[in-house]
Amino acid sequence: MKVPVKVDGRELTLSNLDKVLYPEYGFTKAEVIDYYSRVAPVLLPHLQGRPLTVKRYPNGVTGQSFFEKNAPDHTPSWVRRATLPAPGSTKNRETIDFAVVDDLPTLVYYANLAALELHVPQWRVGEDGEPLPPDTLVFDLDPGAPATIVECCEVALMLREVLKSEGLTARPKTSGSKGMQLYADWDCREEPAAYARRLARLLEKEHPKQVVSVMTKKARPGKVFIDWSQNNPAKTTVAPYSLRAREQPTVSTPLLWKEVEGCERPEELVFTAPDVLARVEKRGDLFSRA
Repeated sequence: MKVPVKVDGRELTLSNLDKVLYPEYGFTKAEVIDYYSRVAPVLLPHLQGRPLTVKRYPNGVTGQSFFEKNAPDHTPSWVRRATLPAPGSTKNRETIDFAVVDDLPTLVYYANLAALELHVPQWRVGEDGEPLPPDTLVFDLDPGAPATIVECCEVALMLREVLKSEGLTARPKTSGSKGMQLYADWDCREEPAAYARRLARLLEKEHPKQVVSVMTKKARPGKVFIDWSQNNPAKTTVAPYSLRAREQPTVSTPLLWKEVEGCERPEELVFTAPDVLARVEKRGDLFSRA
């Protein structure tokens, strides 16, 4: 069944609204679209100007999925695009036509495609579509079992102090999966990946039983891997307020530092789409730069 709708003056056709995309939770495509529509006021500022990579799950989280960077030919003409170089493209493209989610109609359009996960780089494009310098520094904290997000919180607090000593203010969020991320506004004082790697190695040296700065699997059990490589301009990180394709419709959720400081059990920092809507209504955007 297809349903024509008008969103901020744009005509869209929504389809398969009763399809269950999260079977364990009974969460439908209609609920995905509703979530993204309602969270849009706090989500859109973190997407605007950033080339979009989506992870689509047309048959739900238990079905096959695929990443999509290039906006397909059937993408509506009103969706903003940025044509950017694609070095190392797996499809031998010289350029990719990225969508840029600047408004609610574009967000709803992608939600209707079962684009559950929204991933963006740490830089934006200008009005002319040309890349701007990176404006965000990110550290992806990934726990190696049996470590959990509880151990990530401990490392996040260490990293917060290091960043503070460098004049940077860290903002925490869950990944919506098993780990978390720290962001800071970036002033281009040096190449961001090199800077992040230096800080990760510093913490690894100071806390070798808790922190690892290399991706090698055998080095990670029981430790938190600080993935500094997310600052490579070719890489993306899940956006704040994006859904994740887990058993439940969990969300990459901005946190209060007191939640990080007080975390004792992993389930304390698991937030679903309804949880996040309630948090936003109560607290607004904890990830804003205000």
